[in-house]
Amino acid sequence: MLATKLSRPLLNFSVKTLNFKDPGNVFRPLQRFSFPLLTPCGNRSYASEVDQIGSRAVLITGCDSGFGFALAKHLHAKGLIVYAGCLQKDKGDGGSKDLDNMNSDRMRTIQLNVCDSKEVERAVEHVNNSLEDPEKGLWGLVNNAGISTFGEVEFTSMDTYMEVAEVNLWGTVRTTKAFLPLIRRSKGRVVNISSMMGRMGSPARSPYCITKFGVEAFSDCLRYEMQPQGVMVSIVEPGNFIAATNLYSPERIKAIADKMWEELPEIVRKDYGRKYFDEQVSKMETYCNSGSTDTSPVIESVTHALVSTTPYTRYHPMDYYWWLRMQIMTHMPAAISDRLYVY
Repeated sequence: MLATKLSRPLLNFSVKTLNFKDPGNVFRPLQRFSFPLLTPCGNRSYASEVDQIGSRAVLITGCDSGFGFALAKHLHAKGLIVYAGCLQKDKGDGGSKDLDNMNSDRMRTIQLNVCDSKEVERAVEHVNNSLEDPEKGLWGLVNNAGISTFGEVEFTSMDTYMEVAEVNLWGTVRTTKAFLPLIRRSKGRVVNISSMMGRMGSPARSPYCITKFGVEAFSDCLRYEMQPQGVMVSIVEPGNFIAATNLYSPERIKAIADKMWEELPEIVRKDYGRKYFDEQVSKMETYCNSGSTDTSPVIESVTHALVSTTPYTRYHPMDYYWWLRMQIMTHMPAAISDRLYVY
């Protein structure tokens, strides 16, 4: 009886191609796959939005490029007041220049390095002083700033682990703690950008996975604590958008790999060999070229989390293949999911 009930929803699946792995251990998205009740796409209904959007202000970290830059422009076009935190603003580089050139009083770029406590404190002071009514607080905080790298555990230095964690995890915690008093005043929103790799591990991505798993745990704990305060906390878990965010160019991959090989202990070089090392780098290059170039599902998910009267706890803007893989890896026995996707 139970098996029959569970099997009926599966009849709604429409699958044209279902390839778990391609020959190079490089994963490929499904071509057609539909599950009406559990679609992972970022398209959301905006029938019920918060009122007075034009008077609400949001802060976004990591607006120099990628999701942050696109989100800042999108939210500005929607009518919100945007504080765009940019790492390179003091140098006049990156997205801050383009955002400043919009010459809009609703687009306000600020210097913000989420790893620097003093800069974060100055950003809080700047936002507080420039809000039309500081007592009403800041409506939204989007923790988007992040970095990534690759390399198997034995290939990755402790400095690299700590560098990635300082930005992705501790930067998120630091910035959130600093801005929470303003968010609580408005009974607003916190939106943390995690990743599908915050829900499932992946070979050669442990530094990134560790930090995103941490962001997931931090976000859940924060959501429990903020619910009585009227603050809503959402997590956005993008799939593979590397091609759209420019995190990895061929030159950057080569630079990371060369530095990694140079710093490896001699015993690790000898045991693995250069051929194996180069094969892993080649897989990363292929993976980086396979991602989606359309960031709109991510942008729409964050927007929904900020302006919908009923935001979701988690958003999954990703290809159907990655959504299905994430469900299998998080719900099925590891012996099965590992066999399907890893070994």
